[in-house]
Amino acid sequence: MCFNKKTIVSFILSRLVLSGLSGCAGSSNEQEELVADNVVNAASQYALMAKAADENGGKLPGYTNAKGEVVYINPADWRSGFFPGSLWYLYKLSNDEKWKSLAEKYTEKLEEIQYLTNHHDVGFMIGCSYLNGLRFAGIKEYAPVIVQTAKSLSTRFRPNAGVIQSWDVTGGWQSKRGWECPVIIDNMMNLELLFEATALSGDSTYYNIAVSHADRTLENHFRNDNSCYHVVDYDLESGTVRSRQTAQGYADESAWARGQAWAIYGYTMCYRYTHNPEYLKQACNVYEFIFTHKNLPQDLIPYWDFDALNIPNEPRDVSSAAVIASALYELYTYAPEQKYRETADWIVQTLSTPAYRAEIGTNGNFILMHSVGSIPHNAEVNVPLNYADYYFLEALARKSEK
Repeated sequence: MCFNKKTIVSFILSRLVLSGLSGCAGSSNEQEELVADNVVNAASQYALMAKAADENGGKLPGYTNAKGEVVYINPADWRSGFFPGSLWYLYKLSNDEKWKSLAEKYTEKLEEIQYLTNHHDVGFMIGCSYLNGLRFAGIKEYAPVIVQTAKSLSTRFRPNAGVIQSWDVTGGWQSKRGWECPVIIDNMMNLELLFEATALSGDSTYYNIAVSHADRTLENHFRNDNSCYHVVDYDLESGTVRSRQTAQGYADESAWARGQAWAIYGYTMCYRYTHNPEYLKQACNVYEFIFTHKNLPQDLIPYWDFDALNIPNEPRDVSSAAVIASALYELYTYAPEQKYRETADWIVQTLSTPAYRAEIGTNGNFILMHSVGSIPHNAEVNVPLNYADYYFLEALARKSEK
């Protein structure tokens, strides 16, 4: 069972009363209506987005630039799986065959990614697309792609350190940081593909790599307050930690919001496959860090970094909130304490308001506004991001199942 250091529900409810959101969760019928309203809204937006994508040669929408123009990404971009993944969730949520056809079309644009070995994000890319196609439509031809992608990802496993190396360090900005084997907390999200590959192939190699990576991350990525570092660099020969830093957060010792979101989601997902109580405990501990933090806004949509210098005059990151909400719906199924579901409900309710959900036909046809890619890189600041939409739709799907 998870540790309960504070009465978290009372803490959250006190925030909601102060923010004027008290009582918005509503009855079961109201919650069903909330999901239905969001599905209609998302379907309207994504019908326009798919039309625009088709008019642009079937390219993959990624985000908007500072002018509000949609930026299209290529299949090798780490975000390429989120648009087809959102189409799969629209199919799951609506049962409308047109979304299935569109999802297949855009999923299969990523076929060559199964052989990509130069970074770790193939779990996002193929998991959100091919794995969802297998799950929601039973397309058996997708299974070999998933297994081959896991094989490609496994080439990045470094046995001495027991981790999957996230980034290569021979080029780009990463080469200037002095890293040898950098591992980012985001990498936890790619382990799902490895677990699924073992289930599909019967080869335990993938499962064992995933567990090794999760264990080492648990050992080395977290501080005493259960916040996590963004980057941990390992010595390739000895396997020891060389440094703990950040690439996208405010500072090395700060708590980058999306990093905390990846952590709670990643360890909840790892518990699904392993039933290791330490993973469940860590997910619960990260929850407590997030939802008792003095800098968490009253509406529960975090600033891009919990320790950013100019809070409250810092950008919010809706993508972090969407990832957290989706994770909490799953966490509730393993640790059935009402605080997890209630918190997720409040976040979804907040994201459904005009403050964060765009009007139909605006926002580049993305669902959600106000996400942050990387402030240190001055990239995608206060714009819609395709992965914010993806995890919001996943949260809606999980919410509707509970």
